[in-house]
Amino acid sequence: MLGNRKKGAGTSESKTIDPLRNLGVQDDEDVKRMLQGSSMVKVRSPRWQKRRTLKLLEDGVTVWCQSHKTSSRAKEQQSFSVMEVECVREGCQSEMLRQMVGSVPEGRCLTVVFKGPRKSLDLLCQSQEEAQHWVRGIRTLQERVENMTQKEKLDHWIHAYLSRADQNHDDKMSYDEVQTLLQMINIDLSDQYARSLFQKCDQSADGRLDHGEIEVFCRELLRRPELDAVFIRYSANGCVLSTVDLRDFFKDQGEDASLTHAQSVILTYELNEWAQRNQFMTPNGFTMYMLSKENCVFNPDHTRVYQDMKRPLAHYFISSSHNTYLTKDQLTGDSSTEPYIRALNQGCRCVELDCWDGDKGEPVIYHGHTLTSKVPFVEVIETINEYAFKASPYPLILSLENHCSVEQQTVMARHLRSILGDKLLTKPLSDLDPHKLPSPEDLKYKILVKAKKERVLEECSSSSSDLSSSDEEACRSEGKPRRKKEDKKPGVSKLSPELSELVVYTQSVPFKGFEQAARNPQTDMSSFSESEALRHIKDSGIHFVRHNSHQLSRIYPSGQRLQSSNYNPQEMWNGGCQIVALNFQTPGEQMDLNRGRFQHNGQCGYTLKPPFMSQPDSTFNPENVGGGPGHSPVLLTVKVISAQQLPKPEWDKPSSIVDPQVWVEIHGVPIDNDKKKTHHVDNNGFNPRWDCTFNFTVHVPDLALVRFMVEDHDYTSSNDFLGQFTLPFTSLRTGYRHVRLLKLDGSSLSPSSLFIHVKVTPCQSSPSKSSARSPARSPAKSSAKRP
Repeated sequence: MLGNRKKGAGTSESKTIDPLRNLGVQDDEDVKRMLQGSSMVKVRSPRWQKRRTLKLLEDGVTVWCQSHKTSSRAKEQQSFSVMEVECVREGCQSEMLRQMVGSVPEGRCLTVVFKGPRKSLDLLCQSQEEAQHWVRGIRTLQERVENMTQKEKLDHWIHAYLSRADQNHDDKMSYDEVQTLLQMINIDLSDQYARSLFQKCDQSADGRLDHGEIEVFCRELLRRPELDAVFIRYSANGCVLSTVDLRDFFKDQGEDASLTHAQSVILTYELNEWAQRNQFMTPNGFTMYMLSKENCVFNPDHTRVYQDMKRPLAHYFISSSHNTYLTKDQLTGDSSTEPYIRALNQGCRCVELDCWDGDKGEPVIYHGHTLTSKVPFVEVIETINEYAFKASPYPLILSLENHCSVEQQTVMARHLRSILGDKLLTKPLSDLDPHKLPSPEDLKYKILVKAKKERVLEECSSSSSDLSSSDEEACRSEGKPRRKKEDKKPGVSKLSPELSELVVYTQSVPFKGFEQAARNPQTDMSSFSESEALRHIKDSGIHFVRHNSHQLSRIYPSGQRLQSSNYNPQEMWNGGCQIVALNFQTPGEQMDLNRGRFQHNGQCGYTLKPPFMSQPDSTFNPENVGGGPGHSPVLLTVKVISAQQLPKPEWDKPSSIVDPQVWVEIHGVPIDNDKKKTHHVDNNGFNPRWDCTFNFTVHVPDLALVRFMVEDHDYTSSNDFLGQFTLPFTSLRTGYRHVRLLKLDGSSLSPSSLFIHVKVTPCQSSPSKSSARSPARSPAKSSAKRP
């Protein structure tokens, strides 16, 4: 499957096993400096500063940080992949380096911020030039890997392992080194098969694979019999696909089956010049196409903003974060600016700031009445200003939990105005009704403040939605009754006029029932604890959906979730709730669903609710969808065929091989929730095969998410997570597709993937006019002719 390189392309000096060549960065000056290694100072505090050598390894993606620690956990932390890096911050921008401004040259400082929970790396380089080499180099490598095709990623992946397995660095592979390689890439071949494969490729019969022999070995290893079977099924002569054969294939895939499309695919993916000239596709060209982004299970049209963005804000689900400042739990975790970077880079459009009085008249952000550390309000606003619109141009909401004195509230207002400048919305948009919600399009590149306004302060009652989520959490976790109005601290009984006037369109008010809320302006919004929201959904589902058709609702986790665990967001979306706030720092199924919900529409953080949820007189009831609005049942058939290049759990021994199994799950209204699993395959994470078929009836496809999850089966303990991918049902494409798996933190697990077949048919019991909106194909065309 590795493409044949043209003869004469290499020189006697070029290496056969060269991952850098696969990356195309062998001549980049910044990368060359990173390969040489640099002596830097790792900074943990003004007193804890230790010299370390950072060096880019020959795979071109792994950075080694030399240390003298011996524990396995410490050794694990001694290296990182450039693809695990969220961003590189130049200068003294982290909490730690800010403390050292003036005592260190800012131009020589940089901070490596990671995507997951791993602590950031603060570094002091020997020169400004060296710092720039590393900043630019990491960004170059990230961009290169991001832009690689799946074929290029496979080539790089296998060459990176070949490089590690070539223990004596002679650019050749002995049989022992091949066995080491097989163990590394997660496959347990019988000694007989491994030796026969080796001997087949060792055409020189010298006991070593070199140059072309290594390429042949890689091609044999990466062969995909299941792709060959699909090719043979559609090929009229068993050797090539004609444009007629391809059109049959595309028709069954539910794609454009025109002659023009077939010709275009051949021109793009066929490498054989004769075949291309005669409009044929060879098995290699077909494999290239099947591995491409064009054949992904996720509809590529949905990677851009494709929905109507001119509807009122209440008509959208909005990606939202709770306790955004926390890196871990809400009792002892650190507060930092970096979780804001991670959340905003993921397209989050509502972040939370718990504001308290700080020293020297400067407000701070932390989880009050706990041991969490504090971060200055001004630093958080500076970070938000820098990253607010890097991932999405649509409005960002700052949910302020205000515990500050009037004086420090005024300081907050000054910081918001001076730092955010024109981005901050300070008055209603002209030519629009100030009591109605504008659209995301109207509010592009604007930051809104969500807080209480002076006019509603005196209306507050003891409703829990009058309390901030922090107040609610404090009361619940300490077992105290909720504070009544008269019990409030004098410090928060008044609002600063300067801060109050910054609240436009998102005014926090207590919820006093659906009838009262219906009389309020659309710009009023309430917060609900997860238990309150669930009660409204179960007891008054239709009323809650109607309420959410014209007003915003924010849902926050229970205060009893001390470890910052998450509730199931799908239940809240079923009720039409827009701002479903989750702890972004806590990975797991709930965050997988959140990423899946906002995976489409260009990952802009806003996704349009189904029409039946946006009508003020909607009769949609999430607890009962045996008929009525949104009810258009379809049969979803998923065949899980195989997986490719699955990882090992990080804590596994190098010699261990995974036993993978796959879950296919539907998350939606209660009647649709379902999950099914394959059997497990023993000792094969490299190319396991299942060929398991599952059927699901999906009654409300417009609200459903489909999740694919792979885990390592274990008889004696709980199964280990290996990878997952979640997407809206309406973004699911039919036919033979690859599913690109993600890590626990949501980053790419490339080149790991699943190979599946998807079929969608309307249910016989429902001759309904409205059919499931599957953008990839219409249900009438959805039967796979040759599954």
